Amino acid sequence: MSKSMKAVMLAVLVLCLAALAFGQKAPKYDKTTETKLNTTIQDLKTETVNGQERISLIIKDGADTVEVYVAPKSFLADMSVEFAKGDQVDITGSKVKNDAGTTLILAREVIKGNNTLVLRDKAGEPVWSWMEKKTAEGK
Repeated sequence: MSKSMKAVMLAVLVLCLAALAFGQKAPKYDKTTETKLNTTIQDLKTETVNGQERISLIIKDGADTVEVYVAPKSFLADMSVEFAKGDQVDITGSKVKNDAGTTLILAREVIKGNNTLVLRDKAGEPVWSWMEKKTAEGK
């Protein structure tokens, strides 16, 4: 096989993998699966998606360990909110499945002590997207 043919095949492979990665859809908030939980944070998870750090809480829902997607780290910093292992929280959110078929919760509201953090509107739209739009419009 010639070098140019190998290069073309490699390029096609890279493009296919990129298409798969970008073709994955983020789960959407589903009001019909909304649940309320009073729980203790078992652990925290930070992952970077498209250059943005995102914070999730790992909790117990009965016998199951569940990931609760909260918000981008920058949004939580703007709101002066921090979570820690062992924090007692009340979570309202939508139970959804990710691309791998794993159940996760998209948090709409998290109450910690006397503080209520609203993350999504009643329709499930993230409030940080409003902030991003306002910032972009102000520039």
